[in-house]
Amino acid sequence: MTDLSNALSALERVFGFSEFREGQDDVIRAVLEGENALVVMPTGGGKSLCYQLPAIVREGTTLVVSPLIALMKDQTDALAARGVAATIINSTVTPGDVSKRIRAMRGGAYKLVYVAPERFRSERFVEAAAEADISLVAVDEAHCISEWGHDFRPDYRLLGASLQRIGSPQILALTATATAEVRADIARQLVLGEARHFIAGFDRPNLAL
Repeated sequence: MTDLSNALSALERVFGFSEFREGQDDVIRAVLEGENALVVMPTGGGKSLCYQLPAIVREGTTLVVSPLIALMKDQTDALAARGVAATIINSTVTPGDVSKRIRAMRGGAYKLVYVAPERFRSERFVEAAAEADISLVAVDEAHCISEWGHDFRPDYRLLGASLQRIGSPQILALTATATAEVRADIARQLVLGEARHFIAGFDRPNLAL
């Protein structure tokens, strides 16, 4: 497994930061050690780096499952500007380009591939993902998988079975907020097993009530 020192070097080389934010190093270390993990970290706390950095320093492709089309575009644009091979496969992409990107994913052309949960309805995509070298699946906005979450999204319920079909890759589930009940439901739905749980603080000094 890649050690944290390699990740720290990539943090500075690719992102221009000399140190991790609070809580990031523990999550990234667990990912690099091959553990499944569930992360609750407030918006703006740096959740995306917890899967982007391991994706950059490890072999294989990271699938990022997100319901947020704007976020996918923002992150892939930012990664491309830093020289990281990343792409989107979602409803904003033409069918012809979807086919090209799926073939490229199968061939290992990307470090990160962002998809919406609905993409797992596609048998072609699931088969391609099974043939690709998927080293990590990052499930963003993971509260959506839970019927107890505040934004329940039915297609997230397909993920557990779909990920088993593509070889049961390592999973990193991330969300900004989740009660103990929601966390347990996420772990059950995604078949996380003995996953590490990381619960970051919710202090937001830029906000006041």
